[in-house]
Amino acid sequence: MDLLLDTCAFIWWDSGGGDLSAAAAAALQDPANRLHLSLASIWEMQLKHQKGKLVLRKALADIIQEQCAQNGLLLLPIEPGTIYGLGQLPHHHADPFDRLIISQAKMHGFSVVTNDGEFPKYGVPILW
Repeated sequence: MDLLLDTCAFIWWDSGGGDLSAAAAAALQDPANRLHLSLASIWEMQLKHQKGKLVLRKALADIIQEQCAQNGLLLLPIEPGTIYGLGQLPHHHADPFDRLIISQAKMHGFSVVTNDGEFPKYGVPILW
């Protein structure tokens, strides 16, 4: 199964997974699943880190490289179709990064690993 990690889910997973649900933690450990992280999440984390709202255990580039190497994390680019897909989404959620992640999930048919209560309103499969 293809799983797209929400930004918070990625942060919790990278920090040891203690804040993940048991089902989410198990799915992220299952080698049969392909794990994806949107470039929107990397952008969001970098901005939050620069503003002092996110403390990282090491440089973001090193964290991403480590997760790609150790856990097979795949980076999902922001394609024009994803951006155009935003026009088809209702306005349940104001966060532009989350809206991009939702659009990517819909475009690629991925399930989203998130505990954000707004995501199910968009009809994307949720794993939590």
